[in-house]
Amino acid sequence: MSDLDQKVRAIFDAGVAAADPARAVAQAMDWAREDAPGTSGRWQVIALGKAALAMAGAALASLPDGTAALIVTNPENAEGADPPEGACLIVGDHPVPGAGSAAAGRAILETLAGVGAQDRVLALISGGGSALAVAPCEGLSLSNKAEVSHLLLGCGADIVRMNLIRQQLSQIKGGGWLAASAAPVTGLILSDVPGDDLAVIASGPTVAPIGTRAQAHDLCHDLGIFDALPASVRAHLTQPDAQRDLPQARNRLVGANAISVAAMLGVGAQAAPFELSGDVADLAPRIVALLAELAPGQVLAFGGETTVTLRGDGLGGRNQELALRVAQLAEQAGVSGKWRFLSGGTDGRDGPTDAAGGLVGPNTCQAIREAGENPDALLANNDSYRALKAGQALLLTGATGTNVADLAVLARG
Repeated sequence: MSDLDQKVRAIFDAGVAAADPARAVAQAMDWAREDAPGTSGRWQVIALGKAALAMAGAALASLPDGTAALIVTNPENAEGADPPEGACLIVGDHPVPGAGSAAAGRAILETLAGVGAQDRVLALISGGGSALAVAPCEGLSLSNKAEVSHLLLGCGADIVRMNLIRQQLSQIKGGGWLAASAAPVTGLILSDVPGDDLAVIASGPTVAPIGTRAQAHDLCHDLGIFDALPASVRAHLTQPDAQRDLPQARNRLVGANAISVAAMLGVGAQAAPFELSGDVADLAPRIVALLAELAPGQVLAFGGETTVTLRGDGLGGRNQELALRVAQLAEQAGVSGKWRFLSGGTDGRDGPTDAAGGLVGPNTCQAIREAGENPDALLANNDSYRALKAGQALLLTGATGTNVADLAVLARG
């Protein structure tokens, strides 16, 4: 790696390190224990998301020996993991729910059914939970849920709109944990969404739903996917809203994208004038315009989460496609000098790939062509992974054990 590559990567790594889930939970445990049950009660820990293992380990270190724990996380973070003693680990599926996700959903509901009013549930929530645990409403199947997830991922919907729809198809999302638990619930939440809306993170299992069934119905029409939904889902969304009186939970945000961006600023970056948001096709030209104005040595840090509209059948993710688009547009604009752009997911995985994102520069598109690939054709097929791999521009970090959405760095040499 060049000196500029190392600089950009160090700034990104500082942002990821600031999202350490174990530290965030440990610092919040005094608050979580303030409303502890009486001597006859017990704690039940349920950790869901890409940071579940680290969050559960930190929580159990502060709770009585023998505290029961159910941990649901993704395959990358579960591989080779050593869960806390006595904890039950279930591996869900991500980004599209599968059989593991269904098993996780059943286990969560069974665990919540086993607690009493004298007990306390500690919910540890992080990004990825929407897909990692599913419990479809009556009349819906796992394949129905998977098909809906696939449609939502491909239509350019942001995370808020995706979760509004997901909540209306689930027994556990949108406050489902509160409805299923006789015990009071305390939630410690690591945010992976812009704005840190607790109702959106992992589809808000400990928060009231963000919308109604009727709103989900109308939104599917607005997104142009209603007619493509399974017939059972269309029928479900057409029914009147179910009425649920949900108890209040004590929820606390313990980590967020803004905290990671602040850490990047602390190691030499400046705040970018806008966030990572919207479709990558619209965002990339704005980033290239910034690049043309950067002074030598200047570094900008971004945070947020973008979307991608799928038009092909290639492999990639929003960070990889954004990086490739920036490289392509910068070359077309004739941007000169040394520069780098990195865009990566803080969880270490961008879309259904082993890459966190991309790290591109002025020679990336030429390197792709020299490897025998056509970057323009690959981009048109949403095949950013193949393009960046050919150009040796993939950002490979491995699973990080956390997830606070995406970070990006733009730098001039």
